[in-house]
Amino acid sequence: MSETAIGVDNVSKMYKLYEKPGDRLKEALGLTREKRYVEHYALNGVSFEVKKGETVGLIGTNGSGKSTMLKVITGILNPTGGSVEIEGRISALLELGAGFNMEYSGLENVYLNGTMIGFKREEIDARLEEILKFADIGDFVYQPVKTYSSGMFVRLAFAVAINIDPEILIVDEALSVGDVFFQAKCYKKFEEFKEQGKTILFVSHDLGSVSKYCDRVILLNKGEKVMEGEPKPVIDTYKRLLVHQFGGSSEAQEKQGTEKVKAGWKENLNNNPNCLEYGNGEAHIVDYAVLDSSGMVTNSISKGENFTVKFRVIFQNDIVNPIFAFTIKDLKGTEITGTNTMFEHVYVDHTAAGDSKIVSFTQEMNLQGGEYLLSLGCTGYSGDEFQVYHRLYDVCNITVISDKNSVGYYDMNSQIEISGS
Repeated sequence: MSETAIGVDNVSKMYKLYEKPGDRLKEALGLTREKRYVEHYALNGVSFEVKKGETVGLIGTNGSGKSTMLKVITGILNPTGGSVEIEGRISALLELGAGFNMEYSGLENVYLNGTMIGFKREEIDARLEEILKFADIGDFVYQPVKTYSSGMFVRLAFAVAINIDPEILIVDEALSVGDVFFQAKCYKKFEEFKEQGKTILFVSHDLGSVSKYCDRVILLNKGEKVMEGEPKPVIDTYKRLLVHQFGGSSEAQEKQGTEKVKAGWKENLNNNPNCLEYGNGEAHIVDYAVLDSSGMVTNSISKGENFTVKFRVIFQNDIVNPIFAFTIKDLKGTEITGTNTMFEHVYVDHTAAGDSKIVSFTQEMNLQGGEYLLSLGCTGYSGDEFQVYHRLYDVCNITVISDKNSVGYYDMNSQIEISGS
């Protein structure tokens, strides 16, 4: 018996992109022999295997072909070229609404989905109580699903997908819609599936979850497979892709790197176009970066690793004892942590007009996994009066990648010892 649950062999998916709707009609009616479309390959020669019992992550930037690949695997789309072999019963949770009839009630959709997967009514009856308990949407199950909130919708869809005893579970990003408690319940179910030896193909932008739950990770970019392997090296390569520091020949990469140094560190970051900027203009923060432990400029930092916040300041006037600072906030605007050179007892006595300073703050990342915002500042005192020379609020995001989160904002890294009485 084969150990392969999903075999993808040289799969391509090509779409014809027409400049005008009339061009599509002319071609369909055979009124022109001229090629009036551009070929766009959402997938181009992709091959990989998922073995039985594996949990495999599929990651990549938007437009990389992840969702298209899942649709080809589940039979929703036919590939332009190549083939897919499946061994086992698949249950798929793709984009919200796939496989549901909006006019039917939630209960009717449970039976509809079960029948589509291949279950008899008696088999669905036997699982109905467990499905409804997991979904936990109460009497709404008797209402048309078009009246559901997105959270209720995904609860029911996921409850159906995982409680009809699939051999292969395919999940596409949909979990991000549910609340935190429902997500926790879903991930607990993932653990149960892994223990039962079921196969899971998992697409997510949550790199912490990918790192924690996946045995292997496959990275797609622009419809092609970049690499596959253990989570950490693949996620590291994905981080480079996000800031355009991967791809091409070594000579091209070296040239690209030189150009980016000239352009500045911040050109390699995902920056906030609506950053709040103010100050009296006596100094300017002209460049900034977030660097991981390898020194790469990136918005993504793994929990537990050292990282650096660095920025360059040019002074327009003579300033005595300037203070350099950074702050990290959550997405609600709550200041989580931060420091400045005054707190850290690091002083710059005097700067003259035209001087340039680079300040670097290096520390261990102990925040919980999630999204945060970075702010930078250069301030000081003129006599007893506090001065803001330049501040950049929420200048860029920092994504913390974590495979272990504790309670609250940060991890105390507790050392646990258990002994007999």
